[in-house]
Amino acid sequence: MIELKTILLVEDNPHDVELTLEALTEYNLANNLVSVSNGVQAMAYLCCEGEFEGRNTGNPAVILLDIKMPFMDGIETLEAIRKNKKLKHIPVVMLTSSREDPDLKKCYTLGANAYVVKPVHFREFMEAVKHIGIFWAVLNEPPAKN
Repeated sequence: MIELKTILLVEDNPHDVELTLEALTEYNLANNLVSVSNGVQAMAYLCCEGEFEGRNTGNPAVILLDIKMPFMDGIETLEAIRKNKKLKHIPVVMLTSSREDPDLKKCYTLGANAYVVKPVHFREFMEAVKHIGIFWAVLNEPPAKN
């Protein structure tokens, strides 16, 4: 039996959240998806603060992070994650509609593990999310906890 790990989706577009959930459902990964709509909420979740104060501790297996969001965008969120010694080793996959070269370079400079441009077509989007979920939440082996 494979132990399913939590995926944190940071996405402000409800349609993309719904598509991501649908894509992950096929492999029973949707049950382990936590969705927040901006970087402020993501950091609260990761640090067990505010509305997430009582959640079970432990880091997600992967963070799927959009770039263009209100309050705290994905690049600022990635930077905050990488500066936090308790969070810096969490894999972060930028899952974004931005094809802008400066965004891509900045994300890799800040330590993104992957940069995936959201496919425009429904079927391609679903396939991309399935592959991301299977690799990071099932196949990838994170470092041992100290």
